Amino acid sequence: MKAAFLPDRGVVKVSGEDARNFLNGLVTTDVTRLRPGLGRFGALLTPQGKIVVDFLITEAPTGHGGGFLIDCPRALAQPLAAKLGFYKLRAKVAVENLSDGLGVLAAWDGEPVTQPDLAFTDPRDGALGLRILVPEELKQKVADLIGADLVESGAYEAHRIAHGVPRGGLDFMYGDAFPHETNMDRLNGVDFDKGCYVGQEVVSRMQHRGTARTRTVKVLLDGPSPEPGAAIVAGDKPVGTVGSSSGGNGIALVRVDRVTDALDAGLQLTAGGLPLRLADPEAVRASAKQSFL
Repeated sequence: MKAAFLPDRGVVKVSGEDARNFLNGLVTTDVTRLRPGLGRFGALLTPQGKIVVDFLITEAPTGHGGGFLIDCPRALAQPLAAKLGFYKLRAKVAVENLSDGLGVLAAWDGEPVTQPDLAFTDPRDGALGLRILVPEELKQKVADLIGADLVESGAYEAHRIAHGVPRGGLDFMYGDAFPHETNMDRLNGVDFDKGCYVGQEVVSRMQHRGTARTRTVKVLLDGPSPEPGAAIVAGDKPVGTVGSSSGGNGIALVRVDRVTDALDAGLQLTAGGLPLRLADPEAVRASAKQSFL
């Protein structure tokens, strides 16, 4: 088993007697179903339905003070805390940015010897393993506790990319992408049966009308990796942009209808003059067909 401390992740805590209902009325995931030891994937959206920040969230046991712990991009932890503070109005909740003292350890490729406190299985994809909320200075101790070799965070990035799971700020831009475009609907990040939340009408409309024409997809690189943000072209027509890449795998944000047209025409996809291939072209064709139903 491997474990890596992720320096780009931070933790925001939301506590208080109204915390559960407060969060549930704001975010895409059903917070009412959270329990200690379980995690969910979700996002806070703009009223127009675009992602402000995506995150993993778990409930802290009473021994750790209770409340909800949000594993989010560290650069967005304070803005998220401020945004939640803006929304709380008279709700009996407290919002704290704990990122200076609490971080995220990811563990994968095996089963832990024991399950630490503040640990949960990554709800996006079981292959991504565990998330463990822990101070950075305890990363080696926790890795030893679960029977994992502590490795650099780049190893986890390669693992994430190999499984086609997008990362905000690299594979899509915050404030500019809808949940469907980043596959949140396929990664258990949107609960379509819960009540209202910010941006819910737009997300529900995209779900029921099948209007998501842009998707993040896994791509395969046969040579050097293009620069993140490089345009993907088919012939002379832009069809998307490249995001993160590692070890011959990459993630791209593409227009599924344009990519399907390129496949049908037998055109090579390139980015920065470098060739790339879709890892699952039939899935992209299916997405394009769905978007026109």
